[in-house]
Amino acid sequence: MGGLTAAIRHLIIINVLFFIATMLYGDQMYQLFSLWFPVNQNFRWWQVLSHMFMHGGLMHILFNMYALWAFGTPLERAWGRNKFLFFYFSAGIGAALIHTAANYYFFNDGLTAIVNTGIDKSQVMDIITKGQYSPEWYKATSQSTVDSFLSAFNTPAVGASGAVYGVLVAFAFMYPRAELMLIFLPIPIKAKYFVPILILGDIIFGFSNVSTGIAHFAHIGGALIGFIMMWYWKKNEFNNKRWDN
Repeated sequence: MGGLTAAIRHLIIINVLFFIATMLYGDQMYQLFSLWFPVNQNFRWWQVLSHMFMHGGLMHILFNMYALWAFGTPLERAWGRNKFLFFYFSAGIGAALIHTAANYYFFNDGLTAIVNTGIDKSQVMDIITKGQYSPEWYKATSQSTVDSFLSAFNTPAVGASGAVYGVLVAFAFMYPRAELMLIFLPIPIKAKYFVPILILGDIIFGFSNVSTGIAHFAHIGGALIGFIMMWYWKKNEFNNKRWDN
């Protein structure tokens, strides 16, 4: 790891340690450190931060850590360690908040549809808290609405992807002409086009309400916070200023 910058090196080490602990302790790690919906009994305040170090599998952590190294390294070298870490965690926490806000919409949309059929709200909450559901709910509204309602409550978010998407946006701001390639489309694409294409895919899938197993709104949230910060820094000429280590 001698070639890694300080912040990137430490972030990768912490992510790997969390991944090893998850392999050893499994559900206990997911219960404590993944980001759960705030009304779920597993929710803890620190999960807004800790979920950034949790991953769902080997390919998940490999992809995120590769992207963190590839796109984060030039940013840390330009900004310094402290500025990079401030940006990274701001994007990651922003991603968590926007992901949670989207889940609030899906949860309340489904709960309202079910309760409007005459089913008591406390009864619904008691059922989902036990990890169950009623087939009758699918008669009250569309399948996608109920599925999104259950997913919002039961499915925790894990991964550094939200923060990494912020890093991708910052990279596109700083190095717009850098040529990148998609794995399934080996054609060089400038960063200023490549990154928006990735984000557009998340927007399409996120709002289409199609279940992909990916927290698309976390990606969108990280990208949005990254864009706002970069726009503000550029406007105020902060982009080229280092926060010395």
